[in-house]
Amino acid sequence: MKGIKFGTDGWRAVMCDAFTLENVRVVAQAIADFVLREGEPERGLVIGHDTRFFAEEFASACASVLLGNEIPVYLARRAMPTPITAYCIKLCDAAGAIMLTASHNPPEYNGIKFIPEYAGPATPEITSQIERNIERIKESGKILQASLESTLVHYIDPFPKYIDRLKNLVDFEILKRGKLKVVLDPMYGAGQGIMAQVFKEAGCSVHAIHDYRDVLFGGTLPDPTSENLRELSSLVRRKEADLGLALDGDGDRFGVIDSNGVYLSPNRVLPLVGLHLLKEKGLKGIVVRSIATTHMLDVIARRFGVQVVETPVGFKYIGQIMREKSVVLGGEESGGLSIMGHIPEKDGILADLLVAEIVAHQERPLSELLEGLYAEYGDFFSERLDVEYPRDKKVALLEILKSNPPLSIGGLKLQDVLARDGVKYLFEGGDWILIRPSGTEPLVRVYIETHTKEKFHELKKYAQRLLDHF
Repeated sequence: MKGIKFGTDGWRAVMCDAFTLENVRVVAQAIADFVLREGEPERGLVIGHDTRFFAEEFASACASVLLGNEIPVYLARRAMPTPITAYCIKLCDAAGAIMLTASHNPPEYNGIKFIPEYAGPATPEITSQIERNIERIKESGKILQASLESTLVHYIDPFPKYIDRLKNLVDFEILKRGKLKVVLDPMYGAGQGIMAQVFKEAGCSVHAIHDYRDVLFGGTLPDPTSENLRELSSLVRRKEADLGLALDGDGDRFGVIDSNGVYLSPNRVLPLVGLHLLKEKGLKGIVVRSIATTHMLDVIARRFGVQVVETPVGFKYIGQIMREKSVVLGGEESGGLSIMGHIPEKDGILADLLVAEIVAHQERPLSELLEGLYAEYGDFFSERLDVEYPRDKKVALLEILKSNPPLSIGGLKLQDVLARDGVKYLFEGGDWILIRPSGTEPLVRVYIETHTKEKFHELKKYAQRLLDHF
């Protein structure tokens, strides 16, 4: 039996290899043991799944184990996005949820994540306890199971109440007056159907693509990147739509195409949303972003006298702060976002709605809004580079970066070195570069942000030389 390790957001593995019914039952029993010991098992657990192959069977296997441990189960009769599964915890007053998804990974993958009773990502402390349970169960082989015919099974339809929650966070009246034309792409994932329903209720003219189940995701990744949203971009131009909006496979990440068919990275979208929440909605609190996310959020926050908190990569760190403090916006450069008043879990449907609200409220296209943003707050050039890199050299690379930083790069004078998640060099003037090895792949991720294209290219050349040489 292969090792089961929880990464940044749960355990993921290839189906028919490590991700098997046998291993899924082991993980379900480990979660059951955690809830029996640390939680309130009589409140039950929600089980959600995305649209991947065999998803219903994996969900049933989890349900069988929970029932064998006399833990009530809440099930929907269709695929559910991760944020809706998390929201169901609040609706059902459950002790947590199991979500079966591999998010934006290739179709041969699947995964499991445990969402505790607070409806946000599990902390490292919780996942460590579950991993210890897994090792014990693998040794003992003790897994309890029961039939799904049990009276402890409750079937739910959370979608109407979830939409009601969105109406409390987003101004549907402004959207209705805006009469936006939108093209939607749930990328064959769990957001199919519900995404179109939400935007129709918001008064938008909707054209949806890939709004049905395809376990191979049309031969692409269910990841709303520029490369994967080319069809959406083309349709926005052809239909002269106001927006193109997308989700990833489990509906917790967003993708945005402007009216010109141009893809806007999360590092461009997040400052627009942050400014809208602070200026137009007048929300009070702090802004939280990951270490790899644009510092333009910092500049905007300072203008409004708002504190910015930087976290390691992973929405679980943002979610933890959202549970402790009043957070106007929590966001990360990989496309995760949540706001004050919502669950401490990223929600792609909410993010897409907020972008539509901004366009309807301002009555101008995103391209113009971005031009105004940069004119007022300065230019920011951001990019992430994924570089293949041997696993056995990652630790040594980080040690060199921490112990022997350059005094300057391309005329940029080094101001500070942060080493809480990878190594981040901060330069005078606000430019920065972050070098962070992937925890699951033979890759090093390089994040760069500067105020000029020239400085961006200098930092990019430095990173390429460093990785080639080391």
